[in-house]
Amino acid sequence: MENKMYHVRINGDEKQYPAGTTFLELAQEYQPEYEDDIVLVMCNNRLRELWKKVKEEGDISFVTVKDKAGRKAYRRSVTLLMQRAVYNLAKKGKKQVTVRVEHSISQGYYCELQGETADAPYLSRLKQEMQNLVEQKRPIQKSSISTDNAVALFGELGMHDKERLFAYRRSSKVNLYSIGHYIDYFYGYMVPNTSYLKYFDLKLYEGGFVLLFPDKDTKKVAEFLPSHKLFHVLKESVAWGEMMDIGTIGTLNDAIVQGRIRDVILVSEALMERKIGSLAEQIAAMPDKKFVMIAGPSSSGKTTFSHRLSIQMMAQGLKPHPIALDDYYVDRVDTPKDADGNYNFECLEALDIELFNHDMSALLNGERVGLPTYNFRTGKREYKGNYKQLGKNDILVLEGIHGLNGKLSYSLPESSKLKIYISALTQLNIDEHNNLPTTDGRMIRRMVRDARTRNISAKETITMWDSVRRGEEQYIFPFQEEADIMFNSALVYELAVLKQYAEPLLFEIDKSCPEYVEAKRLLKFLDYFLPVPSEDIGKNSILREFIGGSCFHV
Repeated sequence: MENKMYHVRINGDEKQYPAGTTFLELAQEYQPEYEDDIVLVMCNNRLRELWKKVKEEGDISFVTVKDKAGRKAYRRSVTLLMQRAVYNLAKKGKKQVTVRVEHSISQGYYCELQGETADAPYLSRLKQEMQNLVEQKRPIQKSSISTDNAVALFGELGMHDKERLFAYRRSSKVNLYSIGHYIDYFYGYMVPNTSYLKYFDLKLYEGGFVLLFPDKDTKKVAEFLPSHKLFHVLKESVAWGEMMDIGTIGTLNDAIVQGRIRDVILVSEALMERKIGSLAEQIAAMPDKKFVMIAGPSSSGKTTFSHRLSIQMMAQGLKPHPIALDDYYVDRVDTPKDADGNYNFECLEALDIELFNHDMSALLNGERVGLPTYNFRTGKREYKGNYKQLGKNDILVLEGIHGLNGKLSYSLPESSKLKIYISALTQLNIDEHNNLPTTDGRMIRRMVRDARTRNISAKETITMWDSVRRGEEQYIFPFQEEADIMFNSALVYELAVLKQYAEPLLFEIDKSCPEYVEAKRLLKFLDYFLPVPSEDIGKNSILREFIGGSCFHV
């Protein structure tokens, strides 16, 4: 067996390696060809950690920290590094100190300490301890134990969120990671050792601190640019979850098993309706506002939200008129193209800004205006007798990705506009140390909706998702802090419902497809949730926009 050779292809090179060769040895050989650090490999379309050995012939490619999977592995590993450093400081101070990773903010994770005050002296000590561990090149080791033993272990360690999480796990094994004798569980792969983790920082923020990572420049920590409004919306959502005794997947599963999920659904929807009703009251108290401008990233539930807000405004005596900004697209032949020569429907210039401002200004001046409808089949604007004229109680509800961009509505007085940013900011975490990315929740929403309404496969949704995210980062996120109001459309129970719709779609993706790696990750993620049927979900729920059965035309 020692003499067995494996033939592999790496970057077009035909190579041979003896049995027992690790991917780390291959990565070290090829690292000079890469500007960014290699942290994982793809072997025959399967993601592998570097400590693993070459055990089959085929194609090998390298994953760096610039790639999505590599970036996630880096962040995961730095989080483990931070936890080990917190453990070390607690041991030195003979204290019981733990850290919770709450949610993403800027290019980092917001964290809170228990048993210690997050202040400048402590963060300085913590950062130094982390740097010491990096210099020591401590191995990050992986081990596997039975699920029953994992439940018992995390109970003993006081990690009760993980104890709950694995109480519902179907798999018989759990993979653990450790630096020395500090052990934890993480949702995904890690780098081989702490020497890879040179770039991080810690910043005090809002009673806790932020663990910062690099962004596009992988050898430089990103500047801390927090979205204060977004942070406080997240904090409010976490408080809602705590009110229902649901903050992690394990506690949601508890509610399902205990038969409380119907109440959870009803309370979640009632809280959202109350929030929308309160917003409508605010709008009614501002008679100078004639344009409610709604924007947010993909699958935030903008359409359902605009309908529900309109109904609540009607209850306040207003006469709302929904307008989709998409109706102001330029004719398709005039649409700008991206670097690849494809139509760029997401850029601001894809809209007829001059026509939009002409029509909106005329409406504001009390004129009767014929509004366009965009025909997506022919790629042209049409006029179908849709006339509007604003009276005292009339108000326009404008929904589209550029709603918060001042360049879109440059001619309208700021006093006439109310800007609302909506996103699905999930309040759930996987456990104490694994946050639940809001982008995963939105992608699963979109996957389910696209399959149902557009005959688009999960494979296609995954393929286009990076492009969608780039558009959001360019055209939506830079303007979110300009919103007057931020609205969270995530429902604490929704992933348990979406699970039964998404899993069959993900299982359709063939193992040979490049998208399979992401599909496998999402299937593992959804496996944490117990399923919840959709019968008790109201027809006006934002979730109905994705799973079907809405009372609105969405």
